[in-house]
Amino acid sequence: MLVLGTTIAILLGTSSAHMATTKPCPRHSPNCDIKPPLPPGVSDYDYNNIKDPIPYNGTLCKSDIPWTAPVATWTAGQDVTYKFQTDGAAHGGGHCQFSLSYDGGKTFVVIHEELQYCFFNGPSSDNIAKVTEYTFKLPAEVPNSDKVIAAWTWVNAIGNREFYMNCADIKIVGSSSSSYTGKEIVIANHEGYPTIEQFSGNYETGLEYYKNAKQVTVNGNGGYVNNPPPSPPPSSQPSSSEQPEPTSHAKFEYSSAPVTTSSSNDYPAPLGHNIVPETTSEADTSLPSSDLLDSIGASDECTIGAFECNADKSGFRVCAWGKWSNDFACGQGSVCTTSDTNAVYCGWP
Repeated sequence: MLVLGTTIAILLGTSSAHMATTKPCPRHSPNCDIKPPLPPGVSDYDYNNIKDPIPYNGTLCKSDIPWTAPVATWTAGQDVTYKFQTDGAAHGGGHCQFSLSYDGGKTFVVIHEELQYCFFNGPSSDNIAKVTEYTFKLPAEVPNSDKVIAAWTWVNAIGNREFYMNCADIKIVGSSSSSYTGKEIVIANHEGYPTIEQFSGNYETGLEYYKNAKQVTVNGNGGYVNNPPPSPPPSSQPSSSEQPEPTSHAKFEYSSAPVTTSSSNDYPAPLGHNIVPETTSEADTSLPSSDLLDSIGASDECTIGAFECNADKSGFRVCAWGKWSNDFACGQGSVCTTSDTNAVYCGWP
């Protein structure tokens, strides 16, 4: 399997992709110790693919095809635990929500939040998660059902404006309630929804969407009770059917480097690519503080968005704000390679 080393979040690049849950096991993930058989016609996601964000106009949950059986049984009113892969890129934290759907993913009601500093214990410019496990009490009022979607969603603090979501198919028992009312999940940085900008040190960014989320009621028979279908929250930004482009961004040129792909049409595996810097006349060309540059080991001058293998091919580095970062290691046993089209990736020798 080819492991791409070309993910960039302007501030931080890494070959370890992003974050993903391992417990409860998300749909079609290859990274769980215990999981049901795959549904007919579905294959495992690529190792890094399960950690990637939802494509801007992609399917929420990454797939609408459930596991063949629940991956966990939760008891209403008891503690439940979420675990995350420890080798992901945490992008300085951000806003996480944990929610449930009883109608096949049409309506999600929030049962827990870790806002501002998800994966950390406070503000951070780090890319390595300090917290990879959350335990919280499942509300006693959530209804019983053997077809519940448990979702984790995340808006990252640092980097490209993205929306992450993993969905697990679970069973809930032990409840005497037929319905549950709570906040609707926040969807952002996705087609038809508002963009929550990069935090840039302000961890209040985007909190208004979470504080002002409407109430929804779900029931154990599926569907919602006396609620209209979910709609995008109000946004002060101009509405558009296309993803808003930042004033300074990277243009992706796809290479012919070989990749391992998924047979699922819902979420194709990423391609190898070069990243060519491109800025508009409105771009902010000012550098961040020296402390922030020091935090990623920035040194020497370079072209923003460039990648290069290190001297011994054990990893690579990325150019952020015209300065080279520290090296990012390739996975064990793999080496950094530059293709004929100058795409940089980590692959098996």
